[in-house]
Amino acid sequence: MKVAREPSVAIVTGGARGIGRRCALTLARAGFDIALVDLLRPELDRTAAEIREIGRDVVTFEADVSSFSNAQRIADETVAHFGRVDVLLNNAGRSMPKGILEITEDEFDRTIAINLKSCFNYIRAVAPAMQAQGGGRIISMSSLNAHTGGVTAAVSRFAYAAAKAGIIGMTKALAKELGPKILVNAICPGVIETELGNTLTRERGAALAQAGIALQRMGKPDDVAQLVLFLAASEPCFMTGQALVVDGFQFNC
Repeated sequence: MKVAREPSVAIVTGGARGIGRRCALTLARAGFDIALVDLLRPELDRTAAEIREIGRDVVTFEADVSSFSNAQRIADETVAHFGRVDVLLNNAGRSMPKGILEITEDEFDRTIAINLKSCFNYIRAVAPAMQAQGGGRIISMSSLNAHTGGVTAAVSRFAYAAAKAGIIGMTKALAKELGPKILVNAICPGVIETELGNTLTRERGAALAQAGIALQRMGKPDDVAQLVLFLAASEPCFMTGQALVVDGFQFNC
């Protein structure tokens, strides 16, 4: 797989741990310098140290992704440091497992702000730089929940599902608006096993894999990271406005 130019620069939100960390490391190994955004300072520093061990430059930002002013500052400082920004990976997210009769207005607003508004914040902040340099790639992390409404009927994640469905709509609209130079795509992971575990226990996850995933296993962060790398680096790429499901064909969710 050929990276478009050397060096290339990626902003990764929610990049301190889990899927975001794996995506950041995968991009770094492919030749990207990285701007990492997260609220978790110790994990942010550890991931940055791993990127430096790979031999790539990295800057870190401890910031709340729901703030547009933070996003604009981070975009500006990234361009000032690296000279460009080629890829934006909107990975930051938060689940809210509460039903419509239990969730508060503040909890709903916060879920939308972290999962959906954050994508607007960073796309709005980086798009001018991408347009000025002649192109870029925007990848936003949606979820299988956007298609199913939640992993199980027993635990409602309607606010999270609504936010992640909004990402798909935003992706399709902005692919038209920002094309042809800027490619905009979304990824919809299913059940992914991270080093921190999942909302589902490992035992339930294994049972789910046996009962309802064609590939008979939970997903790994690398399963998502390799697709991120494809969308970020493949040349040529005739793909935009897509919401790509990575779930091992989870047919019983």
